[in-house]
Amino acid sequence: MTPWEFKGRELVNCTCEYGCNCQFNALPDKGHCHAVAAIVLDEGHFGETRLDGLKIAAIFRWPGPIHEGNGEAIAFVDQHADDAQREALLRIMTGQDTDPFATMFAVYASTVTVMHAPVFTDIELDIDVDGRTGRAFVRDYIEMTGRPIRNPVTGAETRARIDLPDGFEYEVAEIGSASSRTGGPVRVEIAEKYGQFAWLHLNNHGVVRARAAA
Repeated sequence: MTPWEFKGRELVNCTCEYGCNCQFNALPDKGHCHAVAAIVLDEGHFGETRLDGLKIAAIFRWPGPIHEGNGEAIAFVDQHADDAQREALLRIMTGQDTDPFATMFAVYASTVTVMHAPVFTDIELDIDVDGRTGRAFVRDYIEMTGRPIRNPVTGAETRARIDLPDGFEYEVAEIGSASSRTGGPVRVEIAEKYGQFAWLHLNNHGVVRARAAA
C-alpha cells in the first residue's frame, strides 16, 4: 500500500434537504441519492508524488440508498496534473491504497456499478468553508454553486454544522444551500438542497483527527 495524505477543502451538493439523512445513518429523503462533489487538495502527497494545489470532482447517481449500490459515477481530474499525479489521484478517488471502507472514496467506490472513464480537464473551484460559499465549474459537465442558508423571513444567514467524531469524510462540516446542473453521461439537477462545506484531512487509514472523539 502506497502511503498518501492530504489536507483540502470540499463542496458537496446532494438531493437531500439541508440535514442530509446519510450523515445520521438514515435513508435518503428522496429515496435516491444524486450528488456532485469537488475538492481542492491544498497540500498532499501519494508516496513521493506531490499533490499540492490539484483539484478533483465527481458526479454520482444512486437509484436508492447508497449502501444498496448500483451507483453510476464519473470522476474529473485536474488537467494540470502530470501522469504520476493523475494516477495517484485516481487511486485515491477509487479507494485503492486505502484501508477497507476507511474513507468516503473507498465507501462510495464499493457501491458504484457503472464507472465512466475519467475526464482530465480544467476544474474551476472556489471554496470558502467558513463563509459557506463556493463554486465549481467543469465545462460541459458541472455547474455547482453554494451559499449560506438564509432565514426565509428575515433573510439573515443561518449557520449550522454537523459534527461527526467518527466520520469517514470529515470531523465537522459547515452546512449551506447548494445547486447543481450537470452534463455528460451522468445527469444531475439539484436546486437549493444540501450543501456541505468541509476542511478535509485524510490519509490511507481514514480521517486524521485533530481532536479526540467525545
